[in-house]
Amino acid sequence: MAKLTQDELLAQFEEMTLIELSEFVSAFEEKFDVTAAAAAPVMVAGGAAGGAAAEAVEEKDEFDVVLTGAGDKKIQVIKVVRELTSLGLKEAKDLVDGTPKPVLEKVNKEAADKAAEALKGAGASVEVK
Repeated sequence: MAKLTQDELLAQFEEMTLIELSEFVSAFEEKFDVTAAAAAPVMVAGGAAGGAAAEAVEEKDEFDVVLTGAGDKKIQVIKVVRELTSLGLKEAKDLVDGTPKPVLEKVNKEAADKAAEALKGAGASVEVK
């Protein structure tokens, strides 16, 4: 096996997903009997790869969609709330009337963004937390 240059190694790290990079760090720790703290300077020297690993720790995977205002089209907002949840008409109306209230809780980023867009499209003001 040919020896890779430092630039070639860095290029390989840039192409890895965060999961692959995490698995690599674990294998590196086992192989050389070091901890992540000792391997961190090696990863930071990797530039973008070190930054990406730090971002992965802070990234949220659960979001809340909070209705902050119904706007002018309250009936449309109620309809969207009913589509997004399993609430009945009265419960959806009470939720819209009692803003700010969470519409969806602990959903993934994609679902939170879709719900927020649907509510904004109906004229509501929304926060994704």
